[in-house]
Amino acid sequence: MQKSENGGDEATVDVKFTDLPNALIACKVPEDLFTEDGLKASFEALFRSFDPEVQFQYFKSFRRIRISFSDALAAAEARLRLHKTDFNGKEMRLYFAQSVHIGSPRLEPPKPEKQFLISPPASPPVGWEQAHDATPVINYDLLCAISKLGPGEKYELHTATPTTPSVVIHVCDDEHGGDSSAPDDSDLDDKPRPPRPKIIQTRRPDYSPEVKQ
Repeated sequence: MQKSENGGDEATVDVKFTDLPNALIACKVPEDLFTEDGLKASFEALFRSFDPEVQFQYFKSFRRIRISFSDALAAAEARLRLHKTDFNGKEMRLYFAQSVHIGSPRLEPPKPEKQFLISPPASPPVGWEQAHDATPVINYDLLCAISKLGPGEKYELHTATPTTPSVVIHVCDDEHGGDSSAPDDSDLDDKPRPPRPKIIQTRRPDYSPEVKQ
């Protein structure tokens, strides 16, 4: 409670400790404190004089103890009296425990902006449209060069480099004896096509019992 004078009249102002943490962290405590019950009782008795309902949490791997009080005023008074005091031959240091507010105590689901990346997606995102396949690219220069070639001629499509071979297109010979005037497709449909040559299989050599493997 704080007093102030204004025109000879005294006014009282209440100081609230709700913004202060109600827990302390004891650092650099002796290692025997985590194993010996008698030493624990002596340590806890120092803080029970400020708050009988104080609670202790021991963190042996960090050599720290969390001391939780019922109100922030008791925690502030305990730190004021016991900070940097000697306990079992070592200086004990007390610090206020920092409370971190993370919003909701429960884990919230992810935002729905990028849920379409989950495979398979439950539904497409807003404004999504299916992309159409692009029109295939036709190289008209290549088609024009091939149409000008005659039977037996070749066209070099890609020049050879020290690391890559050349690409050459060869035109097949004409089946009609080199006649440059190729018939129309309608004439080919009317005329009978020549029979395909029969593939003659290679004859197996005669078996000779005298030949041994």
